Amino acid sequence: MTPVRVGVFGLLGSGNLGNDGSLEAVLGYLRAEHPGAVVDALCGGPEIVASRYNIPATRLHWYRGEYRTASRVGAIAGKGLGKLVDVLRTATWVRRHDVVIVPGMGVLEATLPLRPWGFPYALFLLCASGRLLGTRIALVSVGADTIANRSTRALVRWSARLATYRSYRDDLSRDAMRAMGVNTARDEVYPDLAFSLPAPPASVPSDPPSGPVCVGVMAFHGNDGDRARAEEIHRRYLDGTIRFVRALVEDGRPVRLLTGDECDAPVVAAILDAVDSPLVTAAEATSLADLMKETAAADTVVATRYHNLICALKVGVPTLALSYAAKSDALMDRMGLAAYSHPAREVDADRLLGQFRALERRSAEVRRTLTERNLLAARQLEDQFTALTSALFPAADHTHAYAMREAP
Repeated sequence: MTPVRVGVFGLLGSGNLGNDGSLEAVLGYLRAEHPGAVVDALCGGPEIVASRYNIPATRLHWYRGEYRTASRVGAIAGKGLGKLVDVLRTATWVRRHDVVIVPGMGVLEATLPLRPWGFPYALFLLCASGRLLGTRIALVSVGADTIANRSTRALVRWSARLATYRSYRDDLSRDAMRAMGVNTARDEVYPDLAFSLPAPPASVPSDPPSGPVCVGVMAFHGNDGDRARAEEIHRRYLDGTIRFVRALVEDGRPVRLLTGDECDAPVVAAILDAVDSPLVTAAEATSLADLMKETAAADTVVATRYHNLICALKVGVPTLALSYAAKSDALMDRMGLAAYSHPAREVDADRLLGQFRALERRSAEVRRTLTERNLLAARQLEDQFTALTSALFPAADHTHAYAMREAP
């Protein structure tokens, strides 16, 4: 029997731990349910993906400087030529597969600065190639939001329309795609794929909470429409976060700084420089598993990046969101913590400290709530993987996977 050929696609291996965690979740599903599948990737960091996940990987873009600003004539020409070359490269790669999965990630949103001819264009090439060549394309538990830029919106809308299978990580995402003209009548909503990853047990918290606090930071500069005010927004976010960390230190609380992307390192350095205390240290996480271990050791977590929040919630630790997009608010609501969100673009250290203390007063109750919500998320993701198998994989592969599980 010919093995099913499965591709995974996205900005994977590019330094964003959330993206790589989504890949890890899908690879876990494939290895458990479709062990005979032959898997490879078209991704942003092929060397990292190949070495870390032991699958062949190809670079997403022909032009290596795709995500650097092009100002010189040679760079502009290189980018332009790359757009044409990538049409053939993407189609050739897609043609070699029966199924291509886009694992999670905010591939249908522009909540951070985004150029239409970067990743949105690459996603459109993928979905259009799949439709033309008969390869099933699945957008699995992806994030979406209403997009103002007309070019980006058109590329995202057509990508979604051309995909074989779509599911979203929250109702907000499905509603956004419907508002942008995509028929979502058959699309389902499931938790983020990272909720299917294994998690360490949380440590026994101090009572009342007086132990470590994890503070997840981000190189936050606003969204796609805030380019003119990007530095002002970043300065306000950084100043408020520094004041909050300083207040925790004055209370004698150890603070562990977390990141979720390589670009967050300067924010950590700025906080360490401004709050010169042995109580403030920085984690060196290289995966969502590392982040879960860090958050599991804390009494409480305050975090900005979406997957920092997921890691803390997944291990059941009381968490407060420095929310930079509606997806963070939706996540906190799903996990029963809607009251514990604070706007990242307007960090008020005094009000944030008040919310933090209110959360810690309810620590035991919040941990019980998170236990219940995590059990529900796990069941929903089991349903997601069952639906994905039915939609994407031929009956022969179902039989093969079943036989593998039943073999003595």
